[in-house]
Amino acid sequence: MTASFSLRGVNKQYGKGATAVHALSDVSVDIQDGELLMLVGPSGSGKSTLLNILGGLDHATSGEVRFRDALLTAMSDRDLTAYRRRHVGFIFQFYNLIPSLTAHENVDLVREIADNPLSAADALALVGLTGRMDHFPAQLSGGEQQRVAVARAIAKRPAILLCDEPTGALDLQTGAQVLEALSEINRLYKSTTLIITHNADIARMGARVVRFADGRVREIETNATPAKPFELVW
Repeated sequence: MTASFSLRGVNKQYGKGATAVHALSDVSVDIQDGELLMLVGPSGSGKSTLLNILGGLDHATSGEVRFRDALLTAMSDRDLTAYRRRHVGFIFQFYNLIPSLTAHENVDLVREIADNPLSAADALALVGLTGRMDHFPAQLSGGEQQRVAVARAIAKRPAILLCDEPTGALDLQTGAQVLEALSEINRLYKSTTLIITHNADIARMGARVVRFADGRVREIETNATPAKPFELVW
């Protein structure tokens, strides 16, 4: 299997001297094309920092990060912007929808910067919101708003889907619906999907689980039979 990302000796430091914060320390890992990978660990362990570096939102202090044949750690800010637009979809814990736009209009925005986008209607259908596409965010539940955010991310047909606590603000049943949508998108489009979670049950979804502590990868587990999202609802 081809590596989507290859990281070698990646470090991220904020500040200098005695007050420096080492957000990542000597992280080396390969992430395969089309993989559904879970990142787990306590707050401050480096998960979000890693996601930001892979997404081209931040620079590593040292080390090497490759996306396929491209060396991200050598890219300028301009090149990283082009990389994000062309290859990366982001989903965060908070939905960041534009309140004055409908669900359809929120999704349609990202299609303007994509080379081969899905239609907004098709993206919303994938997350089960065909009947809600003309509703404004205030007319949608939290789970529906998060599914609009998922649809917005996948409308680009991204090679990489980066999800930072996408169910953190949702109840278990609603969160399972969002995870089901992410799992289906990973299956259909083979987007390399990384999901940050604090929930050990959600981590069972991943083909692999990378456990972080103190900015380091402490363990990588392989799930022989990853759980289905609705198996996580008791």
